Amino acid sequence: MAAGSRQQTQGIGTILTRLGENVTHAEEAEEVTRHYLGVLDKVQAAGLDAQISVKPTQLGLDLDKALCFRNLQRLVDRAGERRNFVWIDMESSPYVDPTLDLFRQMRARSPHVGVALQAYLYRTAQDIDALLPLGSAIRLVKGAYLEPPAIAFPKKADVDANFYSLASRLLSPEAQQRGTLLHIATHDPRLIDRLNAFIADARVPQSAYEYAMLYGIQRPLQARLVRDGRRLRVLIAYGEYWFPWYMRRLAERPANVWFVVKNVFAR
Repeated sequence: MAAGSRQQTQGIGTILTRLGENVTHAEEAEEVTRHYLGVLDKVQAAGLDAQISVKPTQLGLDLDKALCFRNLQRLVDRAGERRNFVWIDMESSPYVDPTLDLFRQMRARSPHVGVALQAYLYRTAQDIDALLPLGSAIRLVKGAYLEPPAIAFPKKADVDANFYSLASRLLSPEAQQRGTLLHIATHDPRLIDRLNAFIADARVPQSAYEYAMLYGIQRPLQARLVRDGRRLRVLIAYGEYWFPWYMRRLAERPANVWFVVKNVFAR
């Protein structure tokens, strides 16, 4: 909360996410749900521009889809009452279809919910086409899980090219007419510059997109975006499960190690 407050004074919005996933007991899912309900209440009381982002497996998806749906519904309903917003994180590829099913059910109930999509999956272009009629809020990320080349682009250059193509689609006049909101979640300055050029050429309104980054990563780039008048929302991850989460990400995808090292020395 304190870090989000400091960001707000710098013109940066916040997304709060509690680390942890794949809970194994319904009681754990209930505790996570109650935690996020409390976060939404605290954010409103503090007057903080902060949304929340949750993983379906934190809410019990591995245990019971109906349980996960009920827990997510509680969060989305509370966000609507507080005029706030819930982002549904995307996990590894086996969870894509159940996560999108959850999102569609929630989106039919409320506009206060969005979903993350991963640019390194071949299927994401088709997923976007299916979601556009809903007027969806989509956070486009590159993807951090280790996936086989049969379902995901193995080369960074191909992921970058697909990210640009998908983002351009989500910024198109058709997407804007549908009410699409795009979160451009990348720390890649070259990709950001390409997209800024596209936004200028296509005269995309600021209301159609926000940039999204991670707390402490590429801070000079974050400051530049704010100076240029771009909307920016920075995700702050917290919680006691940071170490297993962090080590698993590094083990799953070695490229993440180099990404972290570069940013540590850049600071």
